[in-house]
This record gives sequence, structure tokens and C-alpha cells, in this order.
Amino acid sequence: MRRIADALSGLALTLWVGGLWSIGYLVAPTLFATLADRQLAGAIAGKLFQLIGWIGFGCAAYLILHALMRQGAQALRRWSFWLLVLMVVLALIGQFGVQPVIAQLKAESASRAALEGAADMVLKDRFATWHGIASLLYLVQSLLGAALVVVSGRQGR
Repeated sequence: MRRIADALSGLALTLWVGGLWSIGYLVAPTLFATLADRQLAGAIAGKLFQLIGWIGFGCAAYLILHALMRQGAQALRRWSFWLLVLMVVLALIGQFGVQPVIAQLKAESASRAALEGAADMVLKDRFATWHGIASLLYLVQSLLGAALVVVSGRQGR
């Protein structure tokens, strides 16, 4: 039973981190490079980022539970455990803090299609700022995930 739990742990980490890297650094850029409609590319990418966020929450829940069940309080002394927790915190901030703001800005932009001049620039600047924050959170989460994969490989799950 322990081997199955360990194998599922490896699969969960692979699914989450692989999904982060695939969607963020392969799929999303390909959508924007391929589709002529940038709004459509953004909508599809946004759905994929939301999906990998939910996948991450499920995988993280299993990984945290697995670490605590397997290692007990010792898990709290491992920096790999805290990398995992930090990844979850970043995912939560992105999914429930930043993404709703971006969605609201998109909705405002769509409802004010006739905006001109300064009002339009303010909205575009706010969107660019929040998109940059989301991108930075995602990058850090992806790098932490890569570090977690390397560490877990060394520990020989």
C-alpha cells in the first residue's frame, strides 16, 4: 500500500508541475502565436490556467497529506514540504486574488469598448500591471515546482 501511495505522490507532483510548465510555457505562447484573435487566445489560456490551478490544489492536497502521513511531524522540518506549501499559497493568491481582478478588468474593457484616450489607457495599464503580477506568481510557482521535482528525485521517493 505504501508503494502505491508513494507512486501516486510522484504522479501528482508530475501532473501538477508538468502541467504548469506545459500550459505556461508551451501552450499559452503557442495560442497567442497561432490564433489571430488575441481575445480568444487569452480566453482559452485563461481557462487552461484556471484548470491547472484546480489540478494543483488537488495534487497539493494529496502531496501534503502524503508527506504528513508518511513522515509525521518530520515533514514540517523539510524544506521540500515548505516549498510545496509556498506553491499552494502562490496558487491560491493567483486563483482567488489576482485572477478575479483580471477578469473584472476584462469585463470592464468589454463593456466600455467605446472608451477613448486616457480612460482606455488607464484600463490597459491596470490590466498590464495585474497580468504582470499573475505572470510573476506563475513563474515563481513554476520554479518552485522544478526545485521540488529535483529534490524529490534526489530523495528517491
